[in-house]
Amino acid sequence: KMALYNITTKAEFKEKVLNNDKVVLVDFWAQWCPPCRAIAPVLAQIAEKMDTQVDVVKVDIEASPDTKALAEEYRVQGIPNMNVFRAGKIVDTIVGMVAAPHLEDMLKSYVN
Repeated sequence: KMALYNITTKAEFKEKVLNNDKVVLVDFWAQWCPPCRAIAPVLAQIAEKMDTQVDVVKVDIEASPDTKALAEEYRVQGIPNMNVFRAGKIVDTIVGMVAAPHLEDMLKSYVN
């Protein structure tokens, strides 16, 4: 079991990200983006390893009008673009590829 969600609506975003009391890593990505596909296994690994503390939410910025709007709302320009949310607010942002240990350490710093 792991806390990894693919969402396509603003309602899901509100439920899984904004109203979540866990730390949430939101990955804005697209099918055509090679670094996005490359980091996917890293995110799955984190979702599994940090399951009780962190949720990972993937937002394909081209999946629906809602996901496009969310990407605009959060000013996503380069992808992969990962935002760390805590209590419904962005506390950190990473753009581009990052190693799993670095990502884990960063997330751990927000969990407590």
